[in-house]
Amino acid sequence: MWFLFAILSALFAALTSILAKVGIEGVSSNLATAIRTVVVVVMSWGMVFLTKAQSGITEISKKSWTFLILSGLATGASWLCYYRALQIGEASKVVPVDKLSVVITLVLAFVFLHEQFTAKSLIGCVLIGAGTLLMVL
Repeated sequence: MWFLFAILSALFAALTSILAKVGIEGVSSNLATAIRTVVVVVMSWGMVFLTKAQSGITEISKKSWTFLILSGLATGASWLCYYRALQIGEASKVVPVDKLSVVITLVLAFVFLHEQFTAKSLIGCVLIGAGTLLMVL
C-alpha cells in the first residue's frame, strides 16, 4: 500500500510543478508559495477533521513537536527556494535538480537514521546524479 501512495505522491508532485510554473507567471514567488501553503494547510486540517484525528494532538510528545516543527521549517524553505527557481528557470531543469533530494535523503538516512546503504543504493544515487547532470547541462 505504501507504494501506491508513493506513486500518487510522485504524480501529484509532477502536477504541482507544471501547475505552479503556469500559475507563477507574473506573481511573486514568495506570494505564490504563501498561497500554495494556505491551500495545503486548509486541505491538511480538513483531512484531520474528516478522519477525526484531531484528538491525537494532545498526545504528541515534545520530541515529536520539535521535529515536526523543524520539518515544517525545512518544507517552507524548500518551497520558497523551489518556487523562486521555478519562476526564473525552466521546469524541465528545476525539477530534476530538486529531485536530487532523493540522493541527499539516502545519505542523511544512512548517517542519522542508520538505515542500510547498499551497493544498490550507491548505484541508484550515482545514476540519479548522472541523470540530473544530463538533464540540466
